[in-house]
Order: sequence, then C-alpha cells, then structure tokens
Amino acid sequence: MDIRNCFKQKKSFVVVDSFYVNINATNYWGQTKDNCIVFVETNGTAPEIYKSSIPDIPKIKNNGSILKLHISKWHIDQRVHMYVLYGTFCNGTQLNFTDPANCVFNTIDTELCHIRCIDTNTVCKKSAYDKEECSTMAPNLKNEYIIDINSTTTNCINCNNPVKKPEEKKVLNTTLSEKGGEIIPANAAKLMNDMGNLAANINGSSAEISVGEGVKGVLVKETHKDEVEEVLFAYQSPNDSINIIDNTETLKNFSRAVTLPKEAFDKAIAQNVSIPFAALFRFINMAKDEKNSTVLGNEVLAIEMGAAIANLTDKINIVFTNMTYRGIPSCHSWNGQGSQPNWTSDGCVTNITKHGITCQCSHLTFFAILMTPLNETISDSDFKNLTIITQVGCGLSMFFLAIVLFMHFLSRRIKATNATKILINLVCALFLLNLTFLVNNYVANLNNSVGCKIMAALMHYFMLATFTWFAAQAFHLCLSLYTGGKIAIHRYILKIAITSWILPSVIGIVLLCIGKYGEQVISYQNTGNAADRVMMCWITDNSVHLIINIGYYALVFLFTFTTFIIMMSWFCCLRNVKGAKAKGEQSSINILSVMGLCFMLGITWGFAFFAYGVFQVPALYLFTILNSFQGFFLFVYYYKTSRMLPPASDGKSSSVSNITDKTSLSSFTNPYSNWLS
Repeated sequence: MDIRNCFKQKKSFVVVDSFYVNINATNYWGQTKDNCIVFVETNGTAPEIYKSSIPDIPKIKNNGSILKLHISKWHIDQRVHMYVLYGTFCNGTQLNFTDPANCVFNTIDTELCHIRCIDTNTVCKKSAYDKEECSTMAPNLKNEYIIDINSTTTNCINCNNPVKKPEEKKVLNTTLSEKGGEIIPANAAKLMNDMGNLAANINGSSAEISVGEGVKGVLVKETHKDEVEEVLFAYQSPNDSINIIDNTETLKNFSRAVTLPKEAFDKAIAQNVSIPFAALFRFINMAKDEKNSTVLGNEVLAIEMGAAIANLTDKINIVFTNMTYRGIPSCHSWNGQGSQPNWTSDGCVTNITKHGITCQCSHLTFFAILMTPLNETISDSDFKNLTIITQVGCGLSMFFLAIVLFMHFLSRRIKATNATKILINLVCALFLLNLTFLVNNYVANLNNSVGCKIMAALMHYFMLATFTWFAAQAFHLCLSLYTGGKIAIHRYILKIAITSWILPSVIGIVLLCIGKYGEQVISYQNTGNAADRVMMCWITDNSVHLIINIGYYALVFLFTFTTFIIMMSWFCCLRNVKGAKAKGEQSSINILSVMGLCFMLGITWGFAFFAYGVFQVPALYLFTILNSFQGFFLFVYYYKTSRMLPPASDGKSSSVSNITDKTSLSSFTNPYSNWLS
C-alpha cells in the first residue's frame, strides 16, 4: 500500500520495531476499520523500495531511554493522527483501545506497551524553526519535526527550514536578449510557453532555472494532484536566487514575495494538466512598451502553470516591500502576445501601504508595477481647484464661441473680411478643442483602447490647429500692417486655411500610426486610491509631448508675441495721433484692448507652457482663469468688428483680388476702443 494513502486512513499506527513495512490494518490483527500500521526500525534507514516515499516515512531515533519521532511537513499538512506504539510487547490487542476524547499528546499505557496519541498538526503547526537547536542535535538535520515521545508535555522541535532552495539546477541555452542587452518580450513569452515540457523533464520536485544574464526562475511541480496546496516564492533583491517558502510568516523577511493560491492549481488540474506545476521567472531589463513606461525596479515577473488561469477568487499576491521609488505605483499585466508588452491594469488591484506595494491579480501572465510620475509641485487642493476651474471655464468659453458661430452663420448677408474669416476658423478650432477636452475623461474611463487613441488624436489635432490659427491671425495682422490693408495674394484665405488645418493633421496621423496616443493617468497623491487619479486620453510619450507640443507652441508664441509687441506699438502711435486731434481723450491703452489682443493671438497659453518652479501654481491659476474668458473676448471682438461692416453690395470689387481687407489702416480700429472713454 502506498505510504501516503496509508497515512490518510482514520488511524495511523507507528510501531517501534526492528524493520520497515507498512500494511493495511483491515487485513491484520483483526481490525474492522481502514487503519494504517507502519513498522519503523529504530535508528534505521528506510529500504530502497521506499525511496520515492522516504520524506513521508516517520523515523524513530533512540538515544538511551529517549525515543524521538521524526516526521515531515507533509504529515502536519495532512493533519495525520499518529499512534506510536513502543514497549517490550505490542501486538494486535493493543490496537483495539478506546480513542481518547481529545487526542493531542495523550498516553495510553498497558503493562507491556505504551501508546502515544499525537495530533501532528496541533502539536507542530505553530512551532518556529530553531536553527541553533537543530544544529546542536544533528548538523545535517533538515526538513523534519522532532517530537520527544517520552516527554510528559507537548513538544515539537521544528527543524524544517521554511526557506527552501530548489533541488536541481538547470541552465537553458536560449537567447532572450538583443545586442543592446534588453530582453526581447516575444522571446520571454516563448520561454514561458515551454515550461510544460521542462516540468516533465526534471527529476525532483523543484528546479532553479537560469537563462542568461538577468533571467532566473524556479519551477515547482506536484506529483500528487489531490494534495496540491498554495505555493510561495520569495527573494531579497533582483540579483538573488528565488526561494521556495513554506509559510506566509517567512515571506515577511523578504522584499519580494509571490503567493500562488491552491485555486490556481485546481483550475490547472481541471484543464487536464498531466503534471501540476508552477513556474515563476524574473526578467530584468525587459524591453519597454510603446508608451516607454517605467517599471518599478526594472523587474518583470512571469508565472506559468501550463493552463489558462483566470477569474481567480483567491487572488495571486505579488508583494514588494522596502522599496525606494518616486511616483505612483500601479500593478499591470501583459498576456504575452505581440512583440511589445501591452500593459493593462485589468484584473489586478493595487494596494499601497507604508510598508510596500501589493498586487492582487486574478489571472496568470506577465506582471510589472508601472510608475506614474508624481506631481510634486501641485497639492491635492490645488489640483482639484484647477480641474474645476478648467471644466467650468471650458464650458463658459464654449458658450460664447457657439454664439459667435451662430451669429456668423445667421448674418450671411454681411460680407466677411479676411480678418473675420480667420477669426471664425480660430473660433471653430477652439470650440472643438474645448469640446474634446470636456469629453476626454469620459472616453478614458470607458477602458476602450481604440476609442481612447482616437480621442487623444482628435484633441491633439484641434490643439495644434488652434495654435496654427493663432499664428495665422498674427501673420494676417503683420501682413495687413505692411501692405496698408491691401493684401494682393491670390486665394489668400484658402491658402491660410489649407496650411492651418492640414499641417496639424499630418502630425496627428503620424503620431497615431506610430502608437503615441493612449491612456494616461494623472496622479497627484502617493496613494492607491482611484479617486486620486484622473484618466485622460493623450500622448503617452513625454519626449513626444515636449518636442511636438512645447516646441510647436514655442515657435508660435515667439511669432505671436512679436506681433503683439508690434500691434501694441501701433496702438500707441494711433492713440498719440488721435490724442493730438481730440483734446482730453485718454492716451493710455485700455487693459481690455490688451487682453482682447492677447486672446486673439493665444498669448495666454504661455502661462501653462512656461510655468516652472515656484511660479508654476500661480501661472496655472492665471492660465485656467484667463482662458475661461477666451471665448468671451473673442465674442466681443467679433461683435464689435461685425457692427463696423456695411451690408454687402453688388458694386465693384477689387481688381487685384476677391479677398482683400479695407484699403486703409482705419480697418484696424480697435474693437474695444469704445470702452476707452
């Protein structure tokens, strides 16, 4: 009878004798129930026929008059009740005793035989590993629990080191890295898919696996499907070997720990896995995803069990403690498909405490903790205030921009000047930019990657288009001043419109094709709460953001600000001339005139793009508040200029071009000038 099945019977009798054998008790000594009788040789060694079951066979050591029972962790996990028979004459008559009411460490004595009843789980489960005492007893003693049978009190010395090294070592001749030293993700996924074959080829129950520099793993297999339990792994640093751990308390001694629940093994067995196994691999310096995401510790963990494991109720725990990091950690997974990791937070929950980070995931795959840069200069209250001001300001600005568009298309009888046509295009771009910004967060929270990329591309396009129309407005003002209002360029507005609408679309299409748009998390607190994060569809590569957005607007700002200085000089000259003719009229430029010109040229955007250091928060407040009135001032500008224009007539048009402004500088009368007096 198999020794394991023998010990699973109702009663297990360990008879101290001079030989080894185990028998089914129903066939011997008149037993009427399925019990197990194991004869153990004192100070003996189990014969070769028990080689595969040696860890499960109890041992009896006799040191003078002291008998000590040596058992394994398996007996404790299986809650085996052992009845140890020792004395000068123990036979079948002693086996028919009455069970004690509470078998923990009880003694039943007869004239020639003593029976010690031991509940292995109760006696030894809570005993702590005592390395010093075990070394004193026997230097080579390991993986055993020792019980003094002669003692009158409950006792158990734990010599089972909870930190286990794998039984075998294997080195795989597989190329995972490229010339630059980064591990190729597709090669790593292929390696994990081959773990089933490797599990079948190892002789022991565990093996340490090395695959080149930066890749180490451990494979543990269970040969008895009905006895699988949770498996624990742990290691201290990225350069250390991965250990197999016996209990959860010991995990606290390591900075990295992984717990695979029993449910995962049950699901693997249900999918007809021939040999239940679990393989954990650690990949250092794996190639980054298309978002260039930062991975905590540059460590990617992968778990494979030879089956598709998902929807676990008892989650896989991945714990990182005593880690130094900057930013907001978030647990992500990758299913191993594709040439690059496509990290997603689906199926994983991130718990952040003062001690470390815990990832609780319901499926098997590749795992990593991605870091979102922490906003170190904006407080929680400032972030929330700016968010509210921005949303309200966008809504207010859209309201006035919508009125401008309504008035323009309603009053088609009035012939629009070039300046008005450019203004209407700017209003359209700005209106669509505000609209896409307001719906962006809603789309991001839908968790639709395709929809999020499209939303990010649209918002980016309208932002670049708005910048371009700022530049177009400045160009028109400079050209009008230079030509005295007589612009003689064929299809002037058409050329400006094509440039201003098409150029941003080219940039957007290129970024969309190379995968630079996606979901971005804006965090402002170092916690794991979802309430402290704002989801947004935007550019995922910070380098692209700096080059395209900051660089593009910097050029636009340089041009529009120069135009602003020129226009302000012209206003000053105009006011001096007007002041000489109209005594008593104010000679200073009204602040509303300056602000109107700033909004028309997009100068106020500079507060957001050039806000750094201690001036960042005040600059962002100025940006959000001032841009809340952008639609209003553009509305005032349109309303004033439209009132100055006469109704369209069928008279002679310019012979130079169909698209000209008024032929004198009087066409540049400040629309806010009526407010000066």
